[in-house]
Amino acid sequence: MVAGSSSLNQLNQKIVILLFFYLLIPGVLPAQEDNTRVFYRIFFTDKGAYSATDFSLEDLFTPKAVERRKKTGQTAPDFHDVPVSVEYIEKISATGLSLHCKSRWMNTALFESKGPADTEELEGLQFIKQIQEITVNDLKGPFSDKLAFSLAEDDNQEYTLPLDMLNGISLQNSGFTGIGILIAVLDGGFSNAEKISSLENLRKRNGIKGTWDFVEKSANVYAFHDHGTAVLSILAGNLPGELAGSAPGASYLLLRTEDTFAEYPAEEDFWTAGAEYADSLGADIISSSLGYCTFDNPFYNYKYSDLDGQTAFVTKAAGIAASRGIVVVNSAGNERDKDWKYIIAPSDADNVLSVGAVDMNREISAFSSAGPSFDGRVKPDVSAMGVAVPLQVNEMYAEKSSGTSFSCPLISGLCACLMQAVPLANGADIITSLRISSDRYFFPDSLYGYGIPDCETALQKLQEVFVFKPSGTPVVSPNPFGHKITVTFAEDPVSLGIDIFSLNGKLMFSRNYNNFAGRSATLEVFSNFAEGMYLLRIKTAKGSSVHRIIRINGRP
Repeated sequence: MVAGSSSLNQLNQKIVILLFFYLLIPGVLPAQEDNTRVFYRIFFTDKGAYSATDFSLEDLFTPKAVERRKKTGQTAPDFHDVPVSVEYIEKISATGLSLHCKSRWMNTALFESKGPADTEELEGLQFIKQIQEITVNDLKGPFSDKLAFSLAEDDNQEYTLPLDMLNGISLQNSGFTGIGILIAVLDGGFSNAEKISSLENLRKRNGIKGTWDFVEKSANVYAFHDHGTAVLSILAGNLPGELAGSAPGASYLLLRTEDTFAEYPAEEDFWTAGAEYADSLGADIISSSLGYCTFDNPFYNYKYSDLDGQTAFVTKAAGIAASRGIVVVNSAGNERDKDWKYIIAPSDADNVLSVGAVDMNREISAFSSAGPSFDGRVKPDVSAMGVAVPLQVNEMYAEKSSGTSFSCPLISGLCACLMQAVPLANGADIITSLRISSDRYFFPDSLYGYGIPDCETALQKLQEVFVFKPSGTPVVSPNPFGHKITVTFAEDPVSLGIDIFSLNGKLMFSRNYNNFAGRSATLEVFSNFAEGMYLLRIKTAKGSSVHRIIRINGRP
């Protein structure tokens, strides 16, 4: 048996040697599959046959998007709104490249090929201004699973503390929960968001208005990562005793723009495509717990000098989004205890609200990225609790985690509450109100920015500008009304009760607010009311008054 085994081993060795030399013969060695992906970001010289005068806003955007733009004073499309030339796209596609996404804002298209392509033919096309090559190999780099976050069990800290710190509970208790506001969440995936218990109310009321994966070009955003799920739970979650969302009444777009397995510049194109999609559907807010500074391939790295608000591709795109009236809220980054240290793009944009992270004692965290922007502007803009923030990614219970990824949605959601409370305010107004209501507004620094906002003060600042002040008793308008009425006060009522009676004394509606925030309350509960006259009783800490109101179908 021993001898037989020895002969067999010798034979196997000969076979291996012969196979080795055979495979060395040219043309015989099997070719290894090249999994390298190459993206080409192509900038165009113009929009081809299209011009801004060929379109109206209504041609290009939903009514909600048009309404938001008009609040900023934009009544007609400009160059950034004009679509990328279809003719240009077709000519490039004819060379064998595959279109991945495009940007009307940046007048670019991102094409993809498996392995490097011959771009000589492209370089001869007169409508191409610049070609940037972005190579992505299949080897895991230092940023693989870059959105991973650690979870901790409850530490007996009050679960409402993140909102209490911002004085956001008073807004929500006054009925301002983000109703009527559309928030686009740009992230790396929303695994389990279709299951977790804190989002049950969101799902039941059909609060998710759309999904799209700009990385894989699919409507399914639930197959990748739970980072976006954590962010969404902070925004919309409701789990009594465990988790309170910052905008539980808002509607949401769930957009996957981040490849969580690598870090490369084409993700900035995905982000831009997601932001444009959100814009076209009328999103009021973009909540982005993402950012860019260094990449798997150091060749593409940004320098601190690039964080000047006008250099990074994604920063330029975010600035255009903000100019369209969208409130863009972005994490400052978790880099201060790493080599980079600074804020990340696009949080360096002047009109983007960059959010740092503090702990339960209002002290800046060790990881929260430092400002200022390279050109010396205050960054981050504001700070919110980003240490041990309640969130949910497991189906049945909440946990806690840390990062500016989680301070960002706290601010995003409260922006929605302010927008609901003061609908005449535009995006820039909301951002300004948060800055000036923050506790370090008069002495900002490079860690806290303007500090921690007081959202009730922000509401008061907005109402001073956009809500008229009656000279005496509360004013009810419109009257006659259709499906909603607004009650406006000369001063904050502190506490508020509203009752509506039929003329025969039947109580038709009653609502009470403790610690009411602001000077106006809007009610939208009259779809089942018959036409006719009613009595509205208003009770405040300073007294009560009764008003006759008339409901007529077809009125606002």
